[in-house]
Amino acid sequence: MNEPNPTAVVADPWPAPLATAPLDATVTIPGSKSLSNRYLILAALSVDPVRIRGLLRSRDTDLMMNALRALGVTCQEDADDPTTVTVTPPPNGVFRGGADVFCGLAGTVMRFVPPLVLFADGPVRFDGDEQAYARPMEPLLFGLKQLGAHVEYHGEEGCLPFTVTPPTKLGSSDGKPIKIRVDSSSSSQFVSGLLLAASRIPGGVLLRHTGRTLPSLPHIRMTMEDINAAGGDVTMPERGRWLVQPRILDLPRTVTVEPDLSNAAPFLGAALIAGGDVRVPNWPAHTTQPGGLLPSMLHKFGATIMLDGEPFSEINDCEMFNDDFSGLLCVSGDGAIRGLGELDLSAAGEIAPSIAAIATLADGPSELVGIGHLRGHETNRLKALVTEIERVGAHAEELDNGIAIEPVADDELHGAVMETYADHRMATFAAMLGLRIPGIEIKDVQTTRKTIPDFTGMWTSMLAQHQ
Repeated sequence: MNEPNPTAVVADPWPAPLATAPLDATVTIPGSKSLSNRYLILAALSVDPVRIRGLLRSRDTDLMMNALRALGVTCQEDADDPTTVTVTPPPNGVFRGGADVFCGLAGTVMRFVPPLVLFADGPVRFDGDEQAYARPMEPLLFGLKQLGAHVEYHGEEGCLPFTVTPPTKLGSSDGKPIKIRVDSSSSSQFVSGLLLAASRIPGGVLLRHTGRTLPSLPHIRMTMEDINAAGGDVTMPERGRWLVQPRILDLPRTVTVEPDLSNAAPFLGAALIAGGDVRVPNWPAHTTQPGGLLPSMLHKFGATIMLDGEPFSEINDCEMFNDDFSGLLCVSGDGAIRGLGELDLSAAGEIAPSIAAIATLADGPSELVGIGHLRGHETNRLKALVTEIERVGAHAEELDNGIAIEPVADDELHGAVMETYADHRMATFAAMLGLRIPGIEIKDVQTTRKTIPDFTGMWTSMLAQHQ
């Protein structure tokens, strides 16, 4: 079997391969983007150098490392293994001002790096891809203003590009936690970005979410757990309220990144669409990744789920097994897919495109709800999903807080050239449809490099392994 080659030239549009036989594949998933970029930020805020193993190497993580380098952080790749990177914080923990940071389209970069400017010796300018100009930023920047920073916009207010100038004095005058309020309804990353930096603020921070909805709470819990692992003290006394005590952060000298469970979704979902078995090794025993909810969702579609050869019926939360256990997760399907009815995806919106692809091929309707915030992701994912589902002949409509999908018979579906909207998850969504619908072609499939360095190689390799 040929090894995936991330430098291979891929046709545009890319003809999505059709599954011609049930699968029998083992797929090793690269490291979690969410954890990789959180560890990079926390390593930059630490006292001593940190060695990160299993770091995802993708556009988003490269953008993060380049952003940190611009601020005076050293990120040194291991000569023999580019997924091992040693991060050395700047001298005295002071970041370099007068820098330019390019965020690309990476939400974690544009929302996790600006708070570092609180500890810089001068202003820092942030810019990104043109498409990033439409992504919401105001709640994060409003939080920084409450901490004393100054923000100057160079385009539309509340969006990239902008310059952040650090405060002349950081922390409250009475030594008590500074109270800040932000509306994180459109992205949990606003809360996570502020929490990641808050331990370094004298007196600490009391952060309150003011919006009606709070999406992707598992991502915030992930942030809290990572901060506490670095010696921080973050608690959530009640939903939507966080208390961060002032602490010196210092990650362990070596940390290892879990596989990206959300990136496992297209591959494990393929077992339902094509039939057969798909296995993912190193499924973690304890995880704060929203992708930890994936097996229970696939079970609702009718998949059989096995962990190291032992069956289990349904997983109810992210903390699935004993902490000392991880193993080989296997998803099996026979090509029959049950409609879901209503499914709340508010805790795991990032896997919504993969769930939508499976639902498009199900035997009954599905409503994916709790994901209104996806309108502010790399693209308006709800509108994009409806457009692309309709493009292949099925039916879908946007809801106030989600999407309704009405499948049709397989013989009513037809091939099409699918748009990706510079969104990696729209590209993997289209590839999943292409397993069953002949004639699917995908524009700009290389946008998947955002989080999976060689998606096309991994996808074709999976299909080469069949029963």
